[in-house]
Amino acid sequence: MLLLTPRLRLRRFAPADAPALAAYRSEPAIARYQGWTAPVPAAEADALVRDFAAGDPARAGWCQYALELTASGELVGDLGVCLHENLRQAELGFTLAPEHQGHGYATEAVRAVLRDLFERRGLHRVSAECDARNHDSARLLERVGFQLEGRRPEHTWLKGEWTDDLLFGLLAERWARLAAGQ
Repeated sequence: MLLLTPRLRLRRFAPADAPALAAYRSEPAIARYQGWTAPVPAAEADALVRDFAAGDPARAGWCQYALELTASGELVGDLGVCLHENLRQAELGFTLAPEHQGHGYATEAVRAVLRDLFERRGLHRVSAECDARNHDSARLLERVGFQLEGRRPEHTWLKGEWTDDLLFGLLAERWARLAAGQ
């Protein structure tokens, strides 16, 4: 499970990643739209890293990539892929450390995973959803080719409030057109 981009290495998690994972997932601004609560204690980060490392990208269920800067080896985020039981569709989600946002790393990582899912593994569809207030994630999804397919008003109870969910989808046919520059 290794994908390379010009600036990133998408790889399995290792035990040494736990402190960096705990640090960026403990940032209130990062946790705001996510299912976890900040701060993320060291023991919880250790357990997450063990679970992430055990994920199998060829099997149904979630598999998490560690996003590492090639130049420095620094862990800057993670990207999860949930492969459907039919092995023909998947869902994805991503988290990036705040100090590394705005540099195109998440876009680069998502494109690498989409390329792998569509071009190498032959998936038919990839979907994603995000909190409607998370404008940066929604823009990223649209930038890489996802189309907004719907909005579920007050669908998720998160951290003491109802939130709207935005639903995005990308079909293999559209990805192929985008990859070909059409």
